[in-house]
Amino acid sequence: MVDGGDNIVEVSWESVSSILQVGGTVIGSARCKSFRTREGRLQAAYNLVQRGITNLCVIGGDGSLTGANLFREEWSGLLEELAQKGKIDEEAVKKYAYLNIVGMVGSIDNDFCGTDMTIGTDSALHRIIEVVDAIMTTAQSHQRTFVLEVMGRHCGYLALVSALACGADWVFIPEYPPEEGWEDSMCVKLSENRARKKRLNIIIVAEGAIDCHNKPITSEKVKDLVVQRLGFDTRVTILGHVQRGGTPSAFDRILASRMGVEAVLALLEATPATPACVVSLSGNQAVRLPLMECVQMTQEVQKAMDEGRFVEAVRLRGRSFENNLNTYKLLSHKKPDAELPKTNFNVAVLNVGAPAAGMNAAVRAAVRVGITEGHKMFAVIDGFEGFARGKIKEISWGDVGGWTGQGGSILGTKRTLPAKYLEKIADQMRTNNINALMVIGGFEAYLGLLELSAAREKYDEFCVPMVMVPATVSNNVPGSDFSIGADTALNTITDTCDRIKQSASGTKRRVFIIETMGGYCGYLANMGALAAGADAAYIFEEQFDIRELQANVEHLTEKMKTSIQRGLVLRNENCNENYTTDFIYQLYSEEGKGVFDCRKNVLGHMQQGGAPSPFDRNFGTKISAKAMQWISKKLKETYRKEEGKVFANTDDSVCLLGMRRRNLVFQPVAELKTETDFVHRIPKEQWWLKLRPLMKILAKYKTSYDVSDSGQLEHVAMHSPKEAETGAI
Repeated sequence: MVDGGDNIVEVSWESVSSILQVGGTVIGSARCKSFRTREGRLQAAYNLVQRGITNLCVIGGDGSLTGANLFREEWSGLLEELAQKGKIDEEAVKKYAYLNIVGMVGSIDNDFCGTDMTIGTDSALHRIIEVVDAIMTTAQSHQRTFVLEVMGRHCGYLALVSALACGADWVFIPEYPPEEGWEDSMCVKLSENRARKKRLNIIIVAEGAIDCHNKPITSEKVKDLVVQRLGFDTRVTILGHVQRGGTPSAFDRILASRMGVEAVLALLEATPATPACVVSLSGNQAVRLPLMECVQMTQEVQKAMDEGRFVEAVRLRGRSFENNLNTYKLLSHKKPDAELPKTNFNVAVLNVGAPAAGMNAAVRAAVRVGITEGHKMFAVIDGFEGFARGKIKEISWGDVGGWTGQGGSILGTKRTLPAKYLEKIADQMRTNNINALMVIGGFEAYLGLLELSAAREKYDEFCVPMVMVPATVSNNVPGSDFSIGADTALNTITDTCDRIKQSASGTKRRVFIIETMGGYCGYLANMGALAAGADAAYIFEEQFDIRELQANVEHLTEKMKTSIQRGLVLRNENCNENYTTDFIYQLYSEEGKGVFDCRKNVLGHMQQGGAPSPFDRNFGTKISAKAMQWISKKLKETYRKEEGKVFANTDDSVCLLGMRRRNLVFQPVAELKTETDFVHRIPKEQWWLKLRPLMKILAKYKTSYDVSDSGQLEHVAMHSPKEAETGAI
């Protein structure tokens, strides 16, 4: 902006084609010294006025955004000065009197207050987790201890979440320095783990980690300590700039696309009176926040850390950060048995439905939180069917070690519903004295809970608290915006589409038709299309006819005349019983003769497999820990002292825990019935349908975008400690 010239160019539709899957930034980025001076900003203002630019969308961290805000505040003064120097005329001063600015936070550290996720954070976590998963196999073979240093000079988010996502033994972050004498407690913990036959220890260190006297804790220091005190074979791995690289994850592509739309809407609505704003995400909701409030709060965190007010620093980071920290503390350190409360309650955990990546992380969190709360935890093998056959055993803290990164379902899962086994399941509940049930699964799990609660009249055994945690790649469970496993499946689809696009750009003039899973739910097809930059996505929720298919073919024919000679079309497996994947393939092949040729791909069960993504590990861990805490609360409420047993028969004792917009909410399954289309096994209302037009606009279709859902300007909320327990993820 300061240099001007060829550095400021007008872009066309095609200029930004094929960059969706490219990491980094294709327009380049720099830390600009001259923009810090008034001369630099004067030159930048001149360059913008020359081209009649008065709207800026700034994608960067707090430094860039603070600079942009200052630029906006100085704007009229800069124009006056340019006019005095005779560089621009008075006409231009009037015409370009106001500069509007909107910010998008692009920073892998996720260190910006007011936003749950910054653009790039999820991709950085993908890189870290890939490395940790790879290191785990070597560490396990050699019985080694690994110290991993991740980025985050002032913010421990990456370190904290990757520690949560791989079940690290110890984590060092700047916001939460270890207590005096941490050296001893860490070494005790590492040697205890070895004694428990755990072959590997992983310690994660944020590059800005400090102790309570504000002295740095380096990865080398940690390594030397372990070697000197314990003599363990210890290696250090510094991840460095690997974390900034690679292709963006599905989550980041969708987040950035949604934020891009928000940014344009915010600029269109901006007036000289509105403060410069940042568009960001709170839960699953787009919001706009005053830029300077966010910057000030971000600087407050640093100030609190410098002054040793660490509790305050964690609180200022926001509820999502605080929740991560509390969950990590809950799950990583087992208290000695003598210190654990004893509730005499038995809680069973089972998986129901098709496997989904992240189920194991959820089971691990449930078991460990349950044990911490003083319950005896039982694992049921192979869903309701296994339950009926008595495949149930007590499960301990150590049994679930290392489960977070495992795909599929270790406990085993079946689609069978409980209705035909009620008698046998009731017997097993009685025999094992099960006082509460936690079901982790998809639509079958929801149906299963409905069946069990209906059977309460006949069987007292089912009069216990029951909770469901949604886990299915299809993301078709009512009552929740997201379900465990969907993010991993989305990444698989996106990766495959990237490869297919690459092969298509090599051969030119080729259109690929890709079939995704999801039952009748179009989530994977729709979001996959958004993340992969597809030309169309056929889904059941939005009926289409032959005219639409024809329009799509014509659209692609037009596209082949441009420089982007390839097409990508996604189709949900059940979107239409007659317009099958083969039919669409044949139609496109016939209609495209001489213009493009066609290939088809059915992705199939690879969408259910693979190691869980960081999002699914984290979401599974946090949502499951929360569900377990709810069970403990319900057990206390429904325990009848005089009879010495738990008795719960109200609707609110059978709940589904789901993410709704900004919060995690417990909803009685009975109340969700009205929101469910049972024939097609999908919720009647689905939030992501609002993103349909966005995908079409990005594929160059003329359509209108519903702005009613766009964020309103709000203030950065200082949340109370109470709030961290209620809703946030």
